[in-house]
Amino acid sequence: MKNHSAQSRQAAHSEPTEHGSHTQYPTLERHCDVAVIGGSAAGLAAALQISRQRRSVVVVDDGTPRNAPAEHMHGYLGHEGAAPGELMGIGRAEVRAYGGEVLPGRVMGVSRHDDGRFRLDLTGGHTLVARRVLAATGLSDELPAIDGVAEGWGRGVIHCPFCHGFEVRDQRLVQIVTHPLGLHPTPLFRHLTDRLTVVLHDPTGLDEGVVEALAASGVIVERSEVSRVLTGLDGAASGVELSDGRVLEADAVVVGSRFRARADVLAGVGLTTTPHPTGVGDFLPVDPRGETAVPGIYAAGNVTDPSLQVLPSAAQGSQIGAMIAFSLAEEDLQAAVRRSGEETDWDTRYGGRDRTWSGNPNGTLVHEVTALAPGQALDVGTGEGADALWLAERGWKVTATDISGNALARVRAEAERRGLAVNLVRGDANDPAPFGTETFDLVSLQYGSFKRTPDQRGLRSLLAAVAPGGTLLVVHHDLTPLRDPVDVATQTRMYDPEAFVGVDEVAAALAAHPDTWHVETHETRPRPHGAASTHHVSDVVLRATRRTV
Repeated sequence: MKNHSAQSRQAAHSEPTEHGSHTQYPTLERHCDVAVIGGSAAGLAAALQISRQRRSVVVVDDGTPRNAPAEHMHGYLGHEGAAPGELMGIGRAEVRAYGGEVLPGRVMGVSRHDDGRFRLDLTGGHTLVARRVLAATGLSDELPAIDGVAEGWGRGVIHCPFCHGFEVRDQRLVQIVTHPLGLHPTPLFRHLTDRLTVVLHDPTGLDEGVVEALAASGVIVERSEVSRVLTGLDGAASGVELSDGRVLEADAVVVGSRFRARADVLAGVGLTTTPHPTGVGDFLPVDPRGETAVPGIYAAGNVTDPSLQVLPSAAQGSQIGAMIAFSLAEEDLQAAVRRSGEETDWDTRYGGRDRTWSGNPNGTLVHEVTALAPGQALDVGTGEGADALWLAERGWKVTATDISGNALARVRAEAERRGLAVNLVRGDANDPAPFGTETFDLVSLQYGSFKRTPDQRGLRSLLAAVAPGGTLLVVHHDLTPLRDPVDVATQTRMYDPEAFVGVDEVAAALAAHPDTWHVETHETRPRPHGAASTHHVSDVVLRATRRTV
């Protein structure tokens, strides 16, 4: 095993290993300020607010949004008619631009530690520990047991006049009423078309005055059970077959669902849903700040209000994300600290008694640096310091940085044992002037990365640390395996490479300034002997020199 630097070790831990015909994933525990369960509009909007407040936020998304069957969404100012997946893609990119992570996976349960933090158990046996939790889990539509309804849901079978009404204007609509609230949207559909037929499949609890008013206004009202929804050759709804065999032709069918808040995952902390006043579902109550009955656990979106469309769900998520940021800031103020979720994550990783890595220097570093004349070296994200100590033994004057104080304590102890001098600096590449004003003959970033920011502060600081004539050496995991789909029912991917500055982004910055940088190597290679992983993984190696003129 060799040293891995802080802030990119998740990649090594979350890569699968092959044993016979079975794929095994090492389990991992991570820590963050805020864990968001659900990566649709509400969850991503909250994550964006929180990440912009320099809080570490991890979104766990199982990819089952309520609007998945819909091809387009409507009523979202600025994104009218966009596909739901398109909006989510934009949202994920915006969250990641501020270092927020979006992990494909599934939360199986939430529990509370004695210290007030929350433990989220994820598929694959992984764990996420957070100071705050936001449930943006949405709801599930329970459809009536009528043949053809589920198959056409979100397409030819619709439910919301605001989501789909304009698209079916002036067409033949058949509305199937299955519960007392079913007539609530009917006046809106009547205004959208004069060819509306209402079928009272289950008239229990209906307001007969409303039924009479609809009939008096020209709406055809049928008192009959429905056998099935019919579809044409193109798969679109073509009609409704009644129990007596008659067929009502239709261009679209309107059916109201019952709804169930997806809150089972919170049962471990004692949270349960409340029946909705309409009688057609349930919801998770929250206070005006978005906080549930359990302090520290918040909720946003359809799980709290089934009437919310995508736009108001995002707005509520954004507002509650701000409230979560306030709660963290107020807590830190009372404790007179400025906590960093990133530091906590890595200090916990290095908080055990055992060494995390082997203490061997990275083989690529040895190969690339052995021929260089010793000078000033900067080891960014030093981890347990194997690379920094190897450089010091060969006459380099080394400055080693890491976000984890526990990691640096291990480097300090080993340096003292060997009688080596290494300048240790605790900090993050995104800090102001993280490496001081000094420049270095060698800047090494071995399996390390740092969170993205829109202004690329960390990347600019990294490049600025290289002296004229100096060498920049970046070695990173080949992350291609992390781009493969993951079965969230059995596994959660515990690292989001898109939230971190990667080797390709460094290479692009160098290529943008050819008068300043000469790229000597940018290639993918097999990992050298002594790697931490026990399986074959390739490395991406980037080596460049800063021109002297």
